[in-house]
Amino acid sequence: MNDNSPHSKHPYDALTPDSVLDAVESQSYFSDGRILALNSYENRVYQVGIEDQAPIIAKFYRPHRWSREQIQEEHDFCFELVENDLPIVPPILDEQGNSIRQHQGFMYSLFERRGGHAPELDNLNNLEILGRFMGRMHNVGYLKDFEHRPSIDVQSYAIDSVEFLLQQQFIPMELETSYRTLTDDLIKIVQMRFAETHFETLRLHGDCHPGNILWRDDAPNFVDFDDTRSGPAVQDLWMLLSGERDQQQAQWERIMAGYRQFCPFNGAELNLVEALRTLRIIHYSAWLARRWEDPAFPHNFPWFNSQRYWSDHILTLREQLAALQEPPLSMPW
Repeated sequence: MNDNSPHSKHPYDALTPDSVLDAVESQSYFSDGRILALNSYENRVYQVGIEDQAPIIAKFYRPHRWSREQIQEEHDFCFELVENDLPIVPPILDEQGNSIRQHQGFMYSLFERRGGHAPELDNLNNLEILGRFMGRMHNVGYLKDFEHRPSIDVQSYAIDSVEFLLQQQFIPMELETSYRTLTDDLIKIVQMRFAETHFETLRLHGDCHPGNILWRDDAPNFVDFDDTRSGPAVQDLWMLLSGERDQQQAQWERIMAGYRQFCPFNGAELNLVEALRTLRIIHYSAWLARRWEDPAFPHNFPWFNSQRYWSDHILTLREQLAALQEPPLSMPW
């Protein structure tokens, strides 16, 4: 089993509270010295107090993950959504009109702090509201293509992830055969689902789970477009579903009641829901493994990379294999 040391030198070691405050104050803000680290592991995100003003959010991008062009394309998509009156929290522009700043080797951006809580997804009215906003967002997403951001695909999310976990020996030896054969079967089925399903790709939020939606006054604010990619529209919708099949069917109908007021939906994409869920499950474990040398990960995910974790992970993948055999949800025609 891989035993990468969590104590090795990491680029974020240089991101001290003083350097965060220096970065913010270099942008003509006067900090009151208060700094709060927020729950973000891929990047580092801080709430910074500002004298006689509301606090602002400073987001420092993980080095070598996205290129400057890819981050700029994320920001430009957010600005485009805001121009279309969508409730997005975009980066703050500096006096020169730039959204990406540089400080001590880090690219970073500043954001307005906006309050809210995760939406209650068991409330069908909330789902219809979210459907309307997602339909409007996708109308904008279809207008043009990304040039630099990647797509959601089987290669990067599953094939590369499985190869990394096996090559780096994260999978316990006694579970390796089960993991390898199971993921081979899953990847073949997922590839078949993508091949047999006709769909258009568009620019997506990409990671539209409830934690990235701030609900306030019966309306959402969408945050954290860090995983924006190209892909099928259903990628931004399936994570709003939960519970048993009959519950999900009722939820889907309400989402569509809102969504289709603004944007048509290709019902064939429902064939991709469990395939996309499978990709996310496989990719998530590989993401944790790839970041295991970052000290924040062993600290915040202590349950990862244990015998129990991998046994449970394989069980989850077996459940996905069964789920992929089930018929998809149906469209409310």
